[in-house]
Amino acid sequence: MNGVIKTGNICVPVFYYPAMMETFATVAKAFDGIIVRINPGQLEGKDQTDFDTLMRDCIAAGIPVWSSPDVQIQMGAKDALCKIAHLNCGLPDTLAYYEDDAFITGFKKTMAYQPRVIKQNRGSSGEGIWIIKLKDKEYCAAYGDASLDDGDMLDMMEANDNHQEFHTVAELIEWCIAGREGGKCDAWTSKGTGGYLKGGKAAGGQIIDPRFCPRIVEGEVRVLQSGPHCLQMIHKKPAAGGISAVLGTGSIYTFYSPDEPKFAELKRKLFVEDLPKIMPALDLAGEPFPIIWTTDLIPYTDDNGTDQYTVGEFNCSCVGISKFQACAYPDKGIADVKGDDLAEATMVADTAGEAAVAAIRAK
Repeated sequence: MNGVIKTGNICVPVFYYPAMMETFATVAKAFDGIIVRINPGQLEGKDQTDFDTLMRDCIAAGIPVWSSPDVQIQMGAKDALCKIAHLNCGLPDTLAYYEDDAFITGFKKTMAYQPRVIKQNRGSSGEGIWIIKLKDKEYCAAYGDASLDDGDMLDMMEANDNHQEFHTVAELIEWCIAGREGGKCDAWTSKGTGGYLKGGKAAGGQIIDPRFCPRIVEGEVRVLQSGPHCLQMIHKKPAAGGISAVLGTGSIYTFYSPDEPKFAELKRKLFVEDLPKIMPALDLAGEPFPIIWTTDLIPYTDDNGTDQYTVGEFNCSCVGISKFQACAYPDKGIADVKGDDLAEATMVADTAGEAAVAAIRAK
């Protein structure tokens, strides 16, 4: 908001209450642009549908929305990784499942070949993302050479809190399809409820099955962007013994400028080679990049022995500004962020505000 105000324009916070939909719609349509700070999942069912419909109506009326429902849904969905599999930042063996039978058959083959990461579409902060390895069985030499049995044991770690569980293939399938409702998953210690395929593709039910990149223990690189511009690189290293670098797990964050030499090749491939192709690949051709978004990149060693990075996920809905974490509402305020942290966070916020105003002026 301050970033917009500093350009000489007005930015007003308007809180969304589903019960006041008609009033909100009248207010929203009176503005020149709308910055949405609601994460998918904070609204449910009809409330989310109604809100998304209103935002699309605003866009149709010529009012820019950042980020639009289509951008949030298609860029933020986990199957975005399948759509960019052919780019430098993708991996060709990333699969997506929308139906029970396809998941059962596909997972038994991929898991027999190499460690995998099973990701639900709906979760956030690592909930429903499992790093899975075979516990007592060797992997086959080539993909498709073998398929697991229901009784084969899996060694699993969930990314939200790095906790470990051991389950059979059949138990994992039950968790992913039926979840806790079936009464067969009471022994699971996960904070989640499973049922990742419920409702089918139309309701966001899907499972993504990429390979596990073991070098994630070295830390992933978060590229913070505003539109097509790089603002910051953040190296997120998991705590010792962990895999996930989600906040609150003891991970270490190191911040770098966009010109950091060690990430020069990563940046070149992402911004020069891949960036013009990302939105079309996600079926978003013609849509603007979000005014603030991130790309999380995981290191891996290519078949030729070179260091490479692959996208773990895009974040484009309610992206946080890391250096403002110290002023988390309601206990603290902006006055609790000081010195270089304040300067860096303000730069990010100001750039996003300027990007919104520039887009409106261009329009």
